[in-house]
Amino acid sequence: MTSLDLGSRGLTDFPVLPPGLTRLDLYANEISSVPASLWECTGLEVLNLASNRLSSLPPGISALKSVHTLDLAHNRFESLPDELGDLAGLTEYLYISDNRLTAFPSAWCRLGTLKYLGCTDNRLTALPSDLSGFSSLRELRLYRNGLTALPESIGALGALRELHLRGNRLTSLPESIGSLGELRQLDLRENLLTSLPPSIARLSKLDKLDLRWNKHFREPAWLRDFEEAGCMVLR
Repeated sequence: MTSLDLGSRGLTDFPVLPPGLTRLDLYANEISSVPASLWECTGLEVLNLASNRLSSLPPGISALKSVHTLDLAHNRFESLPDELGDLAGLTEYLYISDNRLTAFPSAWCRLGTLKYLGCTDNRLTALPSDLSGFSSLRELRLYRNGLTALPESIGALGALRELHLRGNRLTSLPESIGSLGELRQLDLRENLLTSLPPSIARLSKLDKLDLRWNKHFREPAWLRDFEEAGCMVLR
């Protein structure tokens, strides 16, 4: 394995990359563009470009078929290319939090082996209608966006264990959320919820349900029984 860690070095440009590179860490620099030479590092497995000054990412990133962990958080992206969905090796983590993203391309839903997706602190108002392609996703973090609704297809994420939705503008949840049989944590803080779908009572593995700071929420009668069955409910 060839690893290059140049985090927090005050770099403004990409360094010369050695052959055979499998891990590249350039976090917390002042880099504002990505050179085409990066796409020649086809053996790269971990790429960390977090906390730079990046505002665009070329579609050439699709050449990095071996990348299993990609960190693009804390930059200035207003959009990212559809070609992220072509990264068939992206099995572990995709971090795109704390940017300025306004859209979530449906092409990203082709990441069928991805386990963790962090897309917090952006400007998303909607998700793709069909999320079923994220069949291996275990943790989905979407807090502090502007989401007003979730698609019915959220219920197709059968491997999901944590769903974090704090700080959006959700007024309701789809009935299909009750199909998330592996779900352990559901964070709904700081939304506009007034009720919950009864299907949530079917989530036998749910051990934490956070409902705090939903000012107009009306607690359903079944919630007490759900709590007594072992789920910690925060109100």
